[in-house]
Amino acid sequence: MDNWMTGMARGRWLPAWYTGFALYAAGVALFSGLGQDHWWGTWAAGGYAVAAALALLARRYPRGGRRLVGASVGVSVAVGLIAPTAWLMATAQALPDVTVVARSGVLLLHHGTPYLPLTALATGGWLAYNPYLPVMALFGLPGALGLPGGTRPALIVVTFVLLYATFRALRIPGRAALGWAAFALSCPIIAFPLTMGITDPPVIALTCLALALLARRPVQAEAPGPRAGAQDPRAGAQDPRAGAPSQTAAQTGAPGQTAVRRGLVLAAIVLGVACAMKYTAWPALAVIVVMVLARDGVRAGIRFAGIATGTAVALVAALAPAALPHPAAIIANTVAYPLGLTTAKSPAQSPLPGHLLATLGPGGHAAALVLLAVAGLAIVASLVLAPPVTPAAAANRIAIGLTALFALCPATRWGYFIYPLALIALGAVERSLARSRPQRGGLGQCGALGQRGGLGQPEAESLVEQLGQDDLERGDGLRPVSAAVVLQDDRAGVSIVQDVLHDGADAGPRPVLRVD
Repeated sequence: MDNWMTGMARGRWLPAWYTGFALYAAGVALFSGLGQDHWWGTWAAGGYAVAAALALLARRYPRGGRRLVGASVGVSVAVGLIAPTAWLMATAQALPDVTVVARSGVLLLHHGTPYLPLTALATGGWLAYNPYLPVMALFGLPGALGLPGGTRPALIVVTFVLLYATFRALRIPGRAALGWAAFALSCPIIAFPLTMGITDPPVIALTCLALALLARRPVQAEAPGPRAGAQDPRAGAQDPRAGAPSQTAAQTGAPGQTAVRRGLVLAAIVLGVACAMKYTAWPALAVIVVMVLARDGVRAGIRFAGIATGTAVALVAALAPAALPHPAAIIANTVAYPLGLTTAKSPAQSPLPGHLLATLGPGGHAAALVLLAVAGLAIVASLVLAPPVTPAAAANRIAIGLTALFALCPATRWGYFIYPLALIALGAVERSLARSRPQRGGLGQCGALGQRGGLGQPEAESLVEQLGQDDLERGDGLRPVSAAVVLQDDRAGVSIVQDVLHDGADAGPRPVLRVD
């Protein structure tokens, strides 16, 4: 397909998604009181409703579907994120998250540390604490330098750029990646916290980008398949399925090894940046290191862990040099305060199990910490007994661990669950793309029948051009091929979402990939 919008227009899911978003935003507006949440819900409910209507019209009028889908995504971003953000910046007082980040930028600029000293913490109340790591203070620098807009525009721009980079890392073409990034930015799990000035979306986007980089696996270059009727020069070659070990691109030559190593290094650096922003990225680091160990070997896992940890430490040291001689202030801000071990208590007090236990007194608080430790040990045991071997599996495991962390932490809020939701969504996208775009090599994965890894005998290669036509069009409009040939995207049971993802991410002529 020549444009991502056509594929989105033909999918049944886009109007349904925006309808669900509108209902969620309406619920926020109706049941969250008269605070800033209410105003986001009011703006976003209308924007999502208009976006759903435009997406529905796109299905009814396919000639203008591309423009209508683009308009629906644009409206959702404009009215679900940009407009309420501008409204709140002009009419409402900044929330504590924005205030803390803005102050940390000023402190970093003038004092070389984003943290107040212990003496100021003792008398400043909960708002004096900064639970973020030093890189987060960079979002406070625009305001500290007197630039208009302050923290929130920087959060929005950086999150969008990281989302775009994530989809590009998944090998989605540029225009399609822009569309998917805009759609992701408009989702409530991203748009809502960004409107409030909450700092979690960039951390989430960095984690997703690291996983997407790890999902990029180089494929071995393929020679063109033999023409129909031509003698196969490898007719006497042993079938690789008969016990010969398959080779990955990393094993076949230096270019493959270099590509794998480059992907690991980039992913480690990206994750290291996330770990230098907020502690919520550190569980992701632990899970991903185990995944790399299981998939790529001990040396790769050690290298990944060293680069990610070294990046985080180097950034902390570079951005908070004045804080290093006073580690007690760092620990009080970033460890003791989130765990509820300081006299000043965090306002993050959603009625989740950990907080409810903590309200019972010292014994209940201790019980919450014990349960948190037990949950951590259970996750560690699962990593040892059944380590994830793909980025999608790692994303799901991180989501499970963070869900337990947020549910049992004494200082917690419902909004933290955007982390597991986003990671589950990323895992679903990765799996769908992996199914629609398998690597070559091996039965059902070779680019042409009769190549090494095919049927072990010369076969004719059938090339079928994907014209951007999907399961909703009552037939693909393709010329007949042999009854033995099944085009991967048109086999029974393939979902429309997968077809749309494939059309947007891998358009153009492709070899038939499977034979029944």
